[in-house]
Order: sequence, then structure tokens, then C-alpha cells
Amino acid sequence: MVRRAPYLMVASMDVDPKREDLFNEVYDKEHVPNLIRVPGVLSVVRYKRVELTMSIAGEVRVMPSSQPKYHAIYELERPDALVSDSWADAVEVGRWPTEIRPFTRNRQHTLLKIHGE
Repeated sequence: MVRRAPYLMVASMDVDPKREDLFNEVYDKEHVPNLIRVPGVLSVVRYKRVELTMSIAGEVRVMPSSQPKYHAIYELERPDALVSDSWADAVEVGRWPTEIRPFTRNRQHTLLKIHGE
């Protein structure tokens, strides 16, 4: 059986359209590699919101969304990784704090725990 991470942290946000290419470059090439080295962080996967069409109540519907465009899902061994010195240092390295973070908006952070564990 594949072991699942007991916790997920989802970081969601929108970014100024003029900074979108830089946002993706920095997130993929700097931010994620810095955070994946934090003890307790098992993996990071990024997603981009797309239109959702689904069957519900007997009809096919396009489901509206007010959610941010970008989402990163962090698999965690334990939630205290997010308040560690390693995490605090990693989120302030490189171009993220000065060239990206100020141009993000609609930021949402959610911590999830596997139900029943």
C-alpha cells in the first residue's frame, strides 16, 4: 500500500498578469526547490485552475469558480514543518519575497489532515 502524507497544505493565489511568466519561473525553479528541502515537507505539486464541467442533478453544467488561479499542494509529515526555522528561511530566499509575493493577491492557505487518523 502506498503511504499517504498525513497532512496537506494548499497555498492558492492569483498573480498580476504582467508577472505571470516570472511567477511560474520563480515558483518552479526557486521557491519549490527551496521548500522541498525543509524537513517534514515530502513533496510539492503545482496546479492551475481550469474550467470545470460536470454532471450534477441530471444535467451537465459548467461550474463557476471564485477560487484563485494557482494552487500548490504540499505533502507534509507534520504541520510544525510550516513554523520551523527552515521553513521561515526558505520562504524568504531568492526572488520570491521581493519580485513575486508583492504581486500576488487572493492568497489562501489551507491545512488538511487525513480524516480518521
